[in-house]
Amino acid sequence: MTAILKNFIGGEWVDGSGITRNINPSNTNDVVGEYARADRAQTEKAIAAAKAAFPAWSRSTPQERYDALNKIATEILARREELGKLLAREEGKTLPEGIGEVARAGQIFAFFAGEALRLTGEKGSSVRPGIDVEITREGLGVVGLITPWNFPIAIPAWKIAPALCYGNTVVFKPAELVPGSGHALSEIIARSGLPAGVFNLVVGSGSVVGQTLLEHPDVSAISFTGSVSTGRKIAQACVLSTPMKKFQLEMGGKNPLVVLDDADLKVAVEVAVNGSYFSTGQRCTASSRLIVTAGIHDRFVEALTERMKGLVVDDALKSGVHVGPVVDQSQLDQDLRYLKIGQDEGAKLHWGGELLNREAPGFYMQPALFTGVTNAMRIAREEIFGPVAGVIKARDYEEALAIANDTEFGLAAGVCTSSLKYASHFKRNSEAGMVMVNLPTAGVDYHVPFGGRKGSSYGAREQGAYAREFYTTVKTAYTNPD
Repeated sequence: MTAILKNFIGGEWVDGSGITRNINPSNTNDVVGEYARADRAQTEKAIAAAKAAFPAWSRSTPQERYDALNKIATEILARREELGKLLAREEGKTLPEGIGEVARAGQIFAFFAGEALRLTGEKGSSVRPGIDVEITREGLGVVGLITPWNFPIAIPAWKIAPALCYGNTVVFKPAELVPGSGHALSEIIARSGLPAGVFNLVVGSGSVVGQTLLEHPDVSAISFTGSVSTGRKIAQACVLSTPMKKFQLEMGGKNPLVVLDDADLKVAVEVAVNGSYFSTGQRCTASSRLIVTAGIHDRFVEALTERMKGLVVDDALKSGVHVGPVVDQSQLDQDLRYLKIGQDEGAKLHWGGELLNREAPGFYMQPALFTGVTNAMRIAREEIFGPVAGVIKARDYEEALAIANDTEFGLAAGVCTSSLKYASHFKRNSEAGMVMVNLPTAGVDYHVPFGGRKGSSYGAREQGAYAREFYTTVKTAYTNPD
């Protein structure tokens, strides 16, 4: 084992009050690392450091921000294979998926380096003669960033990069389950030339570190990605805090993929496999509801089953693996519990769902497919967050669209069809923030807005130029030059 990896507060690496151990889900005998756990006092020190750094950083030049963000991007991209291996080892994504996620993180920082040079405002004339009006955007202050375990470097990147770009200072709390990628990213940021206190890392539990960020009056905003239940608690805490905090929530999904009779069967199967089972189904954008019209239903189920039989489930670092392990025992237990719930409700476990033994002990589960699912079943309404999908038969397009929209969530939705008419209608009438045609529901470019509707998201979109809506506040200023 190497030394315990520390928290980063006020420009210095500091010890914690305990230790978080990071276990490889592909091989539970492998300890990825040990990380210092921050307590409430250390979190408060990080907030104080960020507050002290905000005045100067919020008035820094576009060039200063560009230089720091571009340096971060350059190092991430240069080390994508090394960091991708770390990510796959700690979270369970396959190695190609891990490398791809790291590359996306680097591209996000590069994008926001460019955005730092495009900071603009408006200048106009008042309706009162001789008065000038300026409309500008400014940073909020100290921003608390709380990120999940399933994308341990990409999601931190798409929060940290815009926060810094728009002049905020950051206190970053990565998921305690997988702190390795967040810590490696923080080391890169620490070498970027940012002034002390602009960026701070605190590894710890939500009940301690997260709660401190929510309660502290010097934290101006919270950006959170995680479960619906936690998101609602954060919203309530931010509204009740003094002063009230701005907040942004990315939460769950129960995303539909509609397959119509006229779909290319091969394309539809590949879209379903990718969206439902890659990344072990541990994506908020995963296609967990496969809504298939009657004319293609049986052929689709048969072809999808055959494709699933060819998926290789094994150690995330091995070549040729399609699906890695579930992230930990708790998540595996949840997946298995929903398999039983689905069968108890009357759905048929058509294929998969078996626990698998591999060379090393790990949390291996065969991807599972339910048939005979109705949209009223819990497995069609609640987010499982694992390699589990259910097929719902629909009479026609109109019923399929109605089923797709009949959910409390609204993150992503997809349709497989060769009809421009149906594709256009679905894009317009799907009640989701992101819509895909003949593409997996999971997969959004780094330069476009990410987010959903209904119970999936709250607040401004993440990623792309739309990120400025959350990370800035608008100021209107008048001048009488006389």
